[in-house]
Amino acid sequence: MTNYQDSGRGKIALVTGGGTGVGKAISTALLGVGWTVVITGRRKDVLDEAASALAAETKGTVKPIVSDVSDPQSVAALFEAVKAAYGRLDLLINNAGINVPNVAMEEVTFEQWNAIVGANLTGAFLCTQQALKLMKAQTPRGGRIINNGSISATTPRPNSAPYTATKHAITGLTKSTALDGRPFDIACGQIDIGNATTEMTSKMAGGVLQANGETASEPTIPAHYIGDAVVYMAGLPLEANVLSLTVMATKMPLVGRG
Repeated sequence: MTNYQDSGRGKIALVTGGGTGVGKAISTALLGVGWTVVITGRRKDVLDEAASALAAETKGTVKPIVSDVSDPQSVAALFEAVKAAYGRLDLLINNAGINVPNVAMEEVTFEQWNAIVGANLTGAFLCTQQALKLMKAQTPRGGRIINNGSISATTPRPNSAPYTATKHAITGLTKSTALDGRPFDIACGQIDIGNATTEMTSKMAGGVLQANGETASEPTIPAHYIGDAVVYMAGLPLEANVLSLTVMATKMPLVGRG
C-alpha cells in the first residue's frame, strides 16, 4: 500500500493558477505531503499573498513566479526559472483557466473567445511543451502532468460553448501527452471537477441555469477534496497513471444532464 505522507519529499511541482481557488487547494495538499511547490499566475500581489499564506499554513516551501500562460515567451521564462531554482520538475498541474459570461453562443465576442482559448487551452499546451522538454532532459528523467479538465470536458452547461470547447480539447491534449510521453517515463492524467467550492462556483447556491431551462441551486464540495485526489494521482509511481478521474458533488445534476 502506498503511503502518501511525505510522498512528495524532495520533489518539485508547478501549479498554474496556484494562487486562488482549486489551484490553491491543490498547492496546499501537495505542500502537506512534502512537495516543493511553485505557484504561478498573472497577478503578483495575489501570488505573493497566497505564497505567504500557504507557507505559514503548511510550513512547506512555496515559490511564486508571475507568468501569463497564454504567452509563449512568458511560459518559457517560467520554466527557465524553475530549472534555475531546482534543476528539475517532477509534476506539472495545468490548472489555470478562465470563463466568460454565460451568454448565447452568438453573443460571445471574438475577443472573449480568444481570451478563454488562450488561458484554458493554449496555456496548457505551452506549459506541457516546456514540461516535456525539461522532463525528458533531466536525470532521472520523467515526471507527471495532470490537467484540470472539469466536468465540462464531457458534459456542457447551457451557454458555455467557449469554456466547454476548451475543456473537451484538454481531454485530447491529455491523451496525446500520455501517448507521446510514454517512451520518456512521462505520465499524463486528467481530473474532471464538479462543483468544488471556489469563487467561480459561489453562484451555485443561488441557482444556475439547467439544461431544461429551469434555474436551480446545486450542491458543492470543499475544494480540499480535489487536493486530496491530486495527491493520490501525483503519488503514484510513474509506472502507474490515472488517465481520467472525476471528483464531483454527489447530488449535483451531472448524471442525466441533457
